[in-house]
Amino acid sequence: MAKTSNYVPQDSPLDRMDPRAKIYAIFCLGIAAIIFPYYQFSYLIVIGLFIAAGIAKLLKKFTKFMLAFAIPILIMLIFIQGFYSPKNVTIIADCGFAKLGLEGVEYALKIVGSLLVFLGSFYLMTTTTYTGRLVAALVDSGMNMKVGYLVLACLNVVPQMQRRMLIIQEAQAARGVDTQGTFFSRLKAYIPLLGPVVMSSFTDAQERGMTLETRGFGVKNVKPTTFVEAKKRTSDRVVQILLVVFLVATIAATVFLKFA
Repeated sequence: MAKTSNYVPQDSPLDRMDPRAKIYAIFCLGIAAIIFPYYQFSYLIVIGLFIAAGIAKLLKKFTKFMLAFAIPILIMLIFIQGFYSPKNVTIIADCGFAKLGLEGVEYALKIVGSLLVFLGSFYLMTTTTYTGRLVAALVDSGMNMKVGYLVLACLNVVPQMQRRMLIIQEAQAARGVDTQGTFFSRLKAYIPLLGPVVMSSFTDAQERGMTLETRGFGVKNVKPTTFVEAKKRTSDRVVQILLVVFLVATIAATVFLKFA
């Protein structure tokens, strides 16, 4: 199986889950984190995502990915919102040049928490879902085949260019081109790689188009078939229902807290 995106088969419950259920999870969890007024709720969802990453056997990679994003963004937003937000009323620290406000800090934590929910759930979907299965599920749900192909091509373009860049880089190194060292030496070595990478991408696009035409892609009045089948199990339907119920309950709780 060709490697696409960040997907690595782990034979975990998340791998076997229908991609449509994972898409439900991204939107339901993300919207719930945004609309609920207290930032602690978002981090409870993030803890749940860490548990899901452990079940998917991706806890180490997931933790590294989340911390690499969360720490710098959190520091930046706490500095901006904590010191200079117009919402600040309660002062929790006087740093001399500015005063740190509780409301700004809570707002920064709210933004970061919501971003982490979206980012973490999307990361888990891409790392536990084969892109071909994802597109097959979308087409099975009624998406046009051409749109499905565009989605698949967009998901594959970056990994394909990374692999091609690595192959060309190794070939250049085998010919004696220095690809290591200082930043400027690496930059000088990467510039000659751009031409072959771009030209090979154009060639691949042309070959892919010719292959699709010979296989009748886009022919009308013909029922298309797919090599990868999308099968939705009963457990996937239950997960989707629970996610929708969770979102509805979060909306109801938000409205109650607002008018209570």
